[in-house]
Amino acid sequence: MTTGERVGVVTHYYDRLSVAVLTLTRPLQLNAVVHFLGKSTDFQQQVTSMQVDHQPVTAAEAGEVALEVKQKVRPGDAVFLLSGAE
Repeated sequence: MTTGERVGVVTHYYDRLSVAVLTLTRPLQLNAVVHFLGKSTDFQQQVTSMQVDHQPVTAAEAGEVALEVKQKVRPGDAVFLLSGAE
């Protein structure tokens, strides 16, 4: 169980690049701590690299965003912004 606020869902994962494409329902900032949670996914990480339309950004609004991830994620995995994380 997570104590964060749900901010999106994974739509794609590119294993060669270790990049997840998310559909955000709320804004997300660079350096925020997120929790990926799914049927076989459960880990937390800091957002260290984020792109919108193949351009690096420091913040993303609701919509599609790509994040570099430390572990494999799967389409349908939920993404939570952890409490106290900015």
